[in-house]
Amino acid sequence: MKITTWNVNGIRAAMKKGMKEWVILQSPDIFCMQEIKATQQQLTDEQKDFPAYTAYWNSANRLGYSGVATLVKELPQSVSFGLGDDRFDIEGRVIRTDFPDFILFNIYFPNGQRGQERVQYKLDFYQRLHDICNELHAAGKNIIITGDFNTAHTEIDLRNPNENSNTSGFLPEERVWIDKYLKHGFVDAYRTLYPERIQYTWWTYRLAARKRNIGWRIDYFLVSKNLIPRIKDVIISDEIEGSDHCPVTLEIQ
Repeated sequence: MKITTWNVNGIRAAMKKGMKEWVILQSPDIFCMQEIKATQQQLTDEQKDFPAYTAYWNSANRLGYSGVATLVKELPQSVSFGLGDDRFDIEGRVIRTDFPDFILFNIYFPNGQRGQERVQYKLDFYQRLHDICNELHAAGKNIIITGDFNTAHTEIDLRNPNENSNTSGFLPEERVWIDKYLKHGFVDAYRTLYPERIQYTWWTYRLAARKRNIGWRIDYFLVSKNLIPRIKDVIISDEIEGSDHCPVTLEIQ
């Protein structure tokens, strides 16, 4: 099974750059998009039509902002939207799909770069999801969390850690939340397979950052420890453009 995640930074813009054709060619079993920046009503029938997939959409109340979509080839047992808290759910950040042997969360985590209030909002979001996952693990469920975490975990995960030590996305209080997830039943699938490999998943559009590979790894697959034996690979397709992020694919048995 292949699960691909991609922050497309606007689904309509990404489609003009070949995103849809790439997805159809790669044909993942599940395709998770973040920051779609559109409602279903704003998309044409052609834009919404991904052959062989059923799509689930969760758009923000605010037009042109946030939003996630999960495309599946095989129908899940159930689908739910949000974290059960209006404070977060009005921003269209979460789709949960339940399958027979795992639960998949497709998430666009908040960005904290608009000030301390949004940093706290981001930390509260991490806490809410953490509480839900603890309950699911206690019930014996396996979980895959994927999407744009908007946090680089350790210094190896961004090009200039010292220069960004006071930047949201690499603040100690943000990074510690990744530690908490890893201490409570999760592993970072990519870093488990490739503990010393340097690859990034996001590059600012400014200063030719992508061309110079000045990037951050902020798009993850956190998976329950019970799933470790089933992980075959995690592929960061950093050669694929179409967004300021690149696709990341989990191959799992």
